[in-house]
Amino acid sequence: MKKKIALIFGITGQDGSYLAKLLLKKKYEVHGVIRRSSSFNTKRIEDIYVDPHYSKDFFLHYGDMTDALSINNLISKLKPNEIYNLAAQSHVAVSFDLPEYTANVDGLGTLRILEAINTNKLQKKTKFYQAGTSEMYGSSSPPQNEKTSFNPRSPYAVSKLFAHWITINYREAYGIYACNGILFNHESPVRGYTFVTQKIVQALCKIKKGSKEKLFLGNIYSKRDWGHAEDYVKAMWLMLQQKTPQDFVIATGEQYTVKNFIELVAKKLDMKINWKGQGLKEKGYYKGKEIIKIDKKYFRPTEVESLRGDYTKAKRLLKWKPSHNINTLVTDMIKKII
Repeated sequence: MKKKIALIFGITGQDGSYLAKLLLKKKYEVHGVIRRSSSFNTKRIEDIYVDPHYSKDFFLHYGDMTDALSINNLISKLKPNEIYNLAAQSHVAVSFDLPEYTANVDGLGTLRILEAINTNKLQKKTKFYQAGTSEMYGSSSPPQNEKTSFNPRSPYAVSKLFAHWITINYREAYGIYACNGILFNHESPVRGYTFVTQKIVQALCKIKKGSKEKLFLGNIYSKRDWGHAEDYVKAMWLMLQQKTPQDFVIATGEQYTVKNFIELVAKKLDMKINWKGQGLKEKGYYKGKEIIKIDKKYFRPTEVESLRGDYTKAKRLLKWKPSHNINTLVTDMIKKII
């Protein structure tokens, strides 16, 4: 039986690395798109990357979400059975500094893939997954599900909302099997260092070992629904195995503040943190030393205060549910460091 061919945009990211490993286990031929740079950014997939002269099922290609020609050429050449668009400028705070670039990559990049599927007449062959985000809900009240109104609060969220609706438009206009996965926050041991969960875990582990560094944070009372990336990539794959394309919320249904996350990490490291002050003057102390400080530069121009997903539809139709909770997630992240 001929192997299915999968093409992953964003393969060197957290989700891309987990998805590639999942698909290889399922005997897919996996192709990933990477950007050209002076350093080979394949750290997250180095355990599965081998010299292309010897690999029979895993290949990397140069491309860029801002370059329609490279996207079209690659899709035309491979004619993949499944395309997963996980590529993005995915840092919310950075999107305020780079709004045009974020819109180009996250919004128009999705359009370029869909247009390549359409112009190459791959509607009957290729299924498409678009990585959405809970940030699209913004200030909408939780719990948020597939029927909740969107209210994006950042250039990142607005760009992802364009990607969401253009995916639906191409599905309805051209008959493409295209799905949106509206994924709530998901982390892992390979999460990027600039994201708040990894930033917290890395800093507290170093402080526990005697480092004198401090952890600077923004709004520690933001509430989030945190899951494990390993669980969430399974949901992505399941979405493309259905008879008809649909959009799904993927979440845990549980919610914690950033401060809760800090305290959970500290507890697992056997660290007792004492809090003093309020607002911008709130600080965290460990063994009498100030280790956590609030810095207003880490607050967003428009905050998203509360996100909690309702994954009832995914549970019913995809038969999906998370196997990790926040405790196992934090343990997994700490083990990678200690």
